[in-house]
Amino acid sequence: MQNLITPPALRLDAGGLVRPLPGKALAWLTAFTALLVLIWDLSSFDLAVAHWSGGAAGFPLRDSWLLTQVLHDGARNIAWMLALLLCLFVWWPVGKLTQLNLGRRVQLASTTLIAVLLVSWLKSWSGASCPWDMTDFGGIATYASHWSHLLAPDGGSGRCFPAGHASAGFAFLGGYFALRHDFPSGARLWLTASIAAGLTLGIAQQMRGAHFMSHTLWTGLICWCVAWVMDGVQSRIAKPSAAGPTKELRAMP
Repeated sequence: MQNLITPPALRLDAGGLVRPLPGKALAWLTAFTALLVLIWDLSSFDLAVAHWSGGAAGFPLRDSWLLTQVLHDGARNIAWMLALLLCLFVWWPVGKLTQLNLGRRVQLASTTLIAVLLVSWLKSWSGASCPWDMTDFGGIATYASHWSHLLAPDGGSGRCFPAGHASAGFAFLGGYFALRHDFPSGARLWLTASIAAGLTLGIAQQMRGAHFMSHTLWTGLICWCVAWVMDGVQSRIAKPSAAGPTKELRAMP
């Protein structure tokens, strides 16, 4: 009964009274994260980190069974299965999802799909090549910032920025925004799992020579921004329906 009358932002969570992170705090957090990613871009860390797992002869782990069969193909299939389940849960929710309204369940599923599609679309336009295409690692492309080769090719095959495979983990960041209003502790766990999955998949690809670290970081930031925007859209859609009953209650004697 308490959950029915207590506003979501004030509901008791396992750790006590917990509120979702305010909009201004989210904006500052996003801006700070973007600044850190830009600083990484301006440094030479990408190439230095790539040299940890590769050299003039290429990347020894490029065809590693663990990195290709498990952390690439296997993880991608699992991610698509989870995305499909989220779509099914919109209409047939289970567990805690039964306590989310339809709008939040739609937000959870759609944000995941939109994030993946956006990263894939951006990648299809990019002229930036993968590390294994660079001359430092036995390829033919010249290393430069992916921004300078966003549309113009760098001499390699291109289409390597941002990191598509890392989006198989980061795309689920939308779950944090969809859950945080009703289940703050669950939202934090979801956020941690999504970040861990995205970084794990991104680093696995870096060890193979398929991406630079900046590719992974930008993918995470893009997916986060998609989730944030979708949360704002859903909140605006929900406001009229939420305002209706309130007005009716105020009008009652």
